[in-house]
Amino acid sequence: MVVIIMEKVPVGLRGELTRWLIEPHTGVFVGHVSGMVRDLLWDKCCQGVREGGVIQIWSTNTEQRFAMRTYGTTQRQLLDFEGLQLMRVPYCAEERAEMQKRLGARRRAEELQEPERLRPIAWRGDAGAAV
Repeated sequence: MVVIIMEKVPVGLRGELTRWLIEPHTGVFVGHVSGMVRDLLWDKCCQGVREGGVIQIWSTNTEQRFAMRTYGTTQRQLLDFEGLQLMRVPYCAEERAEMQKRLGARRRAEELQEPERLRPIAWRGDAGAAV
C-alpha cells in the first residue's frame, strides 16, 4: 500500500501519477505497487515538484508497519523519535500570536464566568436571606 500526498504541485505531475494510483481527493494518491515502482514514482515526484512538496507513506516491516518520507515544502515536518516516525505541524510566529491572543481572551471570559459557576444554587445574592 502506498499513499502519496502532494501540496502545490503542477497539474501535469498529478495527472502522471493517476496512471499508477487512484486520486480519491485532490493531491492524495493511493494504490498498491511494488517497491521498485514506488521508488520510481518517488523520483518522478521529486523531479516534478517546483514550489510545493510531497509526502509518501508506504507499508513496510517496522513496528509502525509503515514508513514515511517528505520532499520539498510541506505543511508537516517529519520527525524521528527513537525509531518512531511522527508528523509535526509547525506554527509560524503570527499564528502563535493569534492563538495566544484567542486563548487569553477565552481565559479572561472563563474567569469572569467562573464565580457564577461556583456559587451555591440557593445563593440569591441577599446577605440576610436564609439558605
